[in-house]
Amino acid sequence: MDLNRYPAEPYRIKSVETIRMNTREERERIIRKAGYNTFLIDSEDVYIDLLTDSGTNAMSDRQWAGMMLGDEAYAGSRNWHHLEGTVRELFGFRHVIPTHQGRGAENLLSRIAIQPGQYVPGNMYFTTTRYHQEANGGVFFDIIRDEAHDAQAELPFKGDVDLNKLKGLVDRVGAGQIAYVCVAVTVNLAGGQPVSMGNLREVSRYCRGQGIKVFMDATRCVENAWFIREREEGYADKPIRDIVLEQFSYADGCTMSGKKDCITNIGGFLCLNDESLFQAARELVVVFEGMPSYGGMAGRDMEAMAIGLREAMQEEYIEHRVKQVRYLGDLLQDAGVPIVRPVGGHAVFLDARGFCPHLKQEQLPAQALAAAIYVEGGVRAMERGIVSAGRDKVTGKDHAPKLETVRLTIPRRVYTYRHMDLVADTVTRLFRHREDIRGLKWAYEPRQLRFFTGRFEQL
Repeated sequence: MDLNRYPAEPYRIKSVETIRMNTREERERIIRKAGYNTFLIDSEDVYIDLLTDSGTNAMSDRQWAGMMLGDEAYAGSRNWHHLEGTVRELFGFRHVIPTHQGRGAENLLSRIAIQPGQYVPGNMYFTTTRYHQEANGGVFFDIIRDEAHDAQAELPFKGDVDLNKLKGLVDRVGAGQIAYVCVAVTVNLAGGQPVSMGNLREVSRYCRGQGIKVFMDATRCVENAWFIREREEGYADKPIRDIVLEQFSYADGCTMSGKKDCITNIGGFLCLNDESLFQAARELVVVFEGMPSYGGMAGRDMEAMAIGLREAMQEEYIEHRVKQVRYLGDLLQDAGVPIVRPVGGHAVFLDARGFCPHLKQEQLPAQALAAAIYVEGGVRAMERGIVSAGRDKVTGKDHAPKLETVRLTIPRRVYTYRHMDLVADTVTRLFRHREDIRGLKWAYEPRQLRFFTGRFEQL
């Protein structure tokens, strides 16, 4: 492996948190107690935590300094004005509504923009996004390109919208039956796959011609901008900040989880251009989140988010961020471990079908694999397959996605390359005796977002 391909960490460490590796016997007991659900394992029992990159980031000295400037006024906090001005400058939208995290923004958008029975086309579902859409009467419709469902397809922009799928839906049901088009940048469940600027431009042009609004899930918009610069003609010399701004010029608004590309531990926001939607969101945010000048966040959190959003667009930061993830993916590919290709911007996704060919999808191979990885090396990962997909609200049957994956999600500025080596060693060891991984069945299945708190038993 050419180590020159991976830049050194563009930061120095000035505070550390001690972690402890427990024994295999302890981990076997812990995973049984947790019902083979990695969400139900205590943090102190995890050695390397790759459950999610949401809110698990390490904040900078400037962000921590900003925390001391928190204006905790109930209304009109100066930290809110700093955050609002930063988002308007970097994203280009007219209006900003703060929320406690991304799903708060999803809830608001779904309530103000969806009429019962309307379709919400999107480039692959995300769990909480689809929940809010369906809870408000919407019908999710997948319009991502077909190759996104193929773990081994090597394409630079697997997250692109298939315009023919979108046009076919509009031709069939009419533009009035489309609530809005939801475009995720990047596409999480496809493996963190990016969307090209050309595709965003085409989607925008078509939708504006039809009178259909476009909203982006902007959670990892900076990572998407990196891939555009790396892979799309005409962007190689453009600053990340300019690419981010152009991305959003093709949308009418966005939902944002600040716990990812704002490099904070909590927070989010909803952006809008439409005045009437803004007024509706401003009224509802008081009901569900808090005043329109804090939306469930403390002043200090808004200050840290405003600073973190600018840090996320620093060239050295985003290069290291994406390439540290790629480093882990390259280690696993070199060892023959089946992963979703190409490697995305926030995580390496193991192909559980290829990893556990002896398990049928109804035996929950990704859930079983995530549990086995924890037992093997104290590494916590997350299932992204049939368990996460949930059930059809009408038929009650399981959604059975083509992608059955385990997500190894890298927190920002938390782990080193040596930690990635240890993760790769753990997964590679397990791959050598993968036939020992036993399938699972439900012991307790929650009705909503079942992957968070469900419990399982081994077959």
